[in-house]
Amino acid sequence: MTFVRGLKCRECGRVYPTSSIYVCEFCFGSLEVDYDYAAIKSAISREKIEKGPLSVWRYRPLLPIDGEPTVGLNSGFTPLVRAHNLADALGVKELYIKDDTVCHPTLSFKDRVVAVALSKAREFGFDTVACASTGNLANSVSAHAAKAGFKRFIFIPADLEVAKILGSLVYEPNLVAVKGNYDEVNRLCAEIASKYHWAFVNVNIRPYYAEGSKTFGFEIAEQLGWKTPMHLVSPAASGSLLVKIWKAFKEFEKLGLIGPVKTKMYCAQPAGCSPITTMIQEKSEVLKPVKPKTIAKSLAIGNPADGYYARDVIVESGGAAEVATDEEIIEAIKLLAATEGIFTETAGGVTLASAKRLIQKGVIPRNESIVISITGQGLKTQEAIAHHLGRPHVIEANLASFEERVDFPEKKEVVKK
Repeated sequence: MTFVRGLKCRECGRVYPTSSIYVCEFCFGSLEVDYDYAAIKSAISREKIEKGPLSVWRYRPLLPIDGEPTVGLNSGFTPLVRAHNLADALGVKELYIKDDTVCHPTLSFKDRVVAVALSKAREFGFDTVACASTGNLANSVSAHAAKAGFKRFIFIPADLEVAKILGSLVYEPNLVAVKGNYDEVNRLCAEIASKYHWAFVNVNIRPYYAEGSKTFGFEIAEQLGWKTPMHLVSPAASGSLLVKIWKAFKEFEKLGLIGPVKTKMYCAQPAGCSPITTMIQEKSEVLKPVKPKTIAKSLAIGNPADGYYARDVIVESGGAAEVATDEEIIEAIKLLAATEGIFTETAGGVTLASAKRLIQKGVIPRNESIVISITGQGLKTQEAIAHHLGRPHVIEANLASFEERVDFPEKKEVVKK
């Protein structure tokens, strides 16, 4: 059973039937899924959700497919970790990490959106799927499409991290490395999508694809005991994740699954690519595109599609935005690993470093609940920190060599005696 009425323009409100379109033909605004919330309310409850599959599909009535899901049956439902050690380090009372470094199958939150996008592509009858990506989406489309039997074309900037390139190639897609930044790659994909009958997940299937990000927010509310945190920090590339987390909270509120949403939302961006944060901090009505220069390549989108909507969420929720330098990103990656045993990619470093700044400035209070969104696995961006870590102790295979070259507390006690 479907609860989708069709598509609606986010600007003028004009409605469209369900199809593979993404732009309003009258005002050129972006389209989003239009749901029948009255019907959903009669079909959903806390109890039904809790009895559902341990994946994004436990929230099936709030996702835009008509039949049963066919892709990503094990994606999502990742841990919400109470981060006591990190909380002590930051001097806060109640801190949680939403940990999508372990999302199945490619270790980033993009597995959520691709599960929804490719399930919808199959319903539309596409046999070929494609995407423009800064890395994580490329991995996810490659993996999900391989399992689902789609032909696949993946377009990436040519200077992408090696691990993310390998993380796509292993699934044997048609991987196309474009000499240019993400915005140039995306423009090329829009041209290709207009000529060939392919399902580009972040172009002509984008209205459905973006809805998968809501599951990140749904899970947080459920895992907190059916409530939302007072503060949530999210990384922003296109801005879509932040917008959809907020939409998830408000949908749960609308359906009576949680009480009034009092969460303040915070946008985290790298200093070398922060068009949304700059617009918010300057209280500007105009988003100025930038040319990215940052180690956080997964957030390197200089002209973000959902930038204005992200700004609106920050303003509506009473939140704020912050940036992180490359040096702060590296230190935050190391801090999260050393305190909570979670290895995040550079986007997570941006989020934690920005949260740290917001806490130190008093923008986020130290005595209220905070969720930090960690969206990808650090194994994908190892080169960012490779030269900022220690080195192993190299010893011979005997006890004397170990005791000679490695310092440890017991050894010092023996020397004293």
